Amino acid sequence: MMGPGALQRARRLCHWGPAVALAVVAVCSATAMADAALWYWPLDTAGGSVNFVMLLNWTVMILYNYFSAMFVGPGYVPLGWTPEKSQDCMYLQYCKVCQSYKAPRSHHCRKCNRCVMKMDHHCPWINNCCGYQNHASFTLFLLLAPLGCIHASFIFIMTMYTQLYNRISFGWSSVKIDMSAAKRDPRPIIPFGLSAFAASLFALGLALGTTIAVGMLFIIQMKVILTNKTSIESWIEEKAKDRIQYYQTGETFIFPYDMGSKWKNFRQVFTWSGIPEGDGLDWPVRDGCHQYSLTIEQLKQKADKRVRSVRYRAIEDYSGVCCPVTKGVKTFFTTPCTEEPRIALSKGDLILATRGLKHWMYGEKILISAADGGVRERGWFPRKCVEKYQYDSETDQPVDGEKKSK
Repeated sequence: MMGPGALQRARRLCHWGPAVALAVVAVCSATAMADAALWYWPLDTAGGSVNFVMLLNWTVMILYNYFSAMFVGPGYVPLGWTPEKSQDCMYLQYCKVCQSYKAPRSHHCRKCNRCVMKMDHHCPWINNCCGYQNHASFTLFLLLAPLGCIHASFIFIMTMYTQLYNRISFGWSSVKIDMSAAKRDPRPIIPFGLSAFAASLFALGLALGTTIAVGMLFIIQMKVILTNKTSIESWIEEKAKDRIQYYQTGETFIFPYDMGSKWKNFRQVFTWSGIPEGDGLDWPVRDGCHQYSLTIEQLKQKADKRVRSVRYRAIEDYSGVCCPVTKGVKTFFTTPCTEEPRIALSKGDLILATRGLKHWMYGEKILISAADGGVRERGWFPRKCVEKYQYDSETDQPVDGEKKSK
């Protein structure tokens, strides 16, 4: 009988992200092993044996860190959590879904439906959040995947070169390539025909693409780790500068978790034991800051967000599809490239918009009746489906002569 934990792990794999990631690993690894046998037979020389063992080692280490990041998970704030001192609750946001306060550095993930400790982001490739417990294994996966792909790419190139070299006959006016010709080497190794050449070329493209894409993600992750931040906290810091500049408050926001040394910051994520420091709820802070410096800034930004948000009213129905065909060509082709949800709209709905693009807006639907259950509906919607809602701040009544927002 499968326990609930095993069932939850199996569900993690039932997503397009892990399916694509594992397919790329399988194609590149299997093709590289077959090509390694063609190019540098591992049983004849020490170099061939080392090459093959290194290839296997990359595959094992990549999969180990990948599944660790996926199955270990980021760690969640305990349901119903409150700080030890009740007076500290005033510095924290309250999560209605988890029925608990959000611990410092934690954020609620709509995909996982839990408050995640030291949340960096929700990664679709592991179908899980990257956070406190799995930040190290996730970053190691981002490092090992490009290194393994570089090794595999070298094998693909050398195999295609050596196999084609043995099959090319040069003439004065033409070059004839016979892909079905027998290999001059008498050893009975895997036949290298047209299909094998196409597979190696396809795997080479996958490996090079993975090296560039995943390598860039690794660089981004290392930048935030060496400053002891997460991607979300980097964004919070940028918004803090914008808020201070907008209101000219004269404040100076100091990020509280930067230890002042790249090595100390590095050690907050990577340890010899593999277990991150701390408990994910309390964090060491630099001089001049305290445990709630960041959460206080978050509360200020949340209040500022309410002030700057604009109320809109839906003038067209919208089903909530990612790429609506009926809302115009520009709306269809400029849909936000994000996993953030879309919200369905009915004519007359009120929405509080907080940010937007040229043809799309992001906001929260204003709940009118208590029957809605207090569930927040937030997401993207087409700009052409709404108009600015002019209302009297005292009576909250619409003002005559309202015009559609451009």
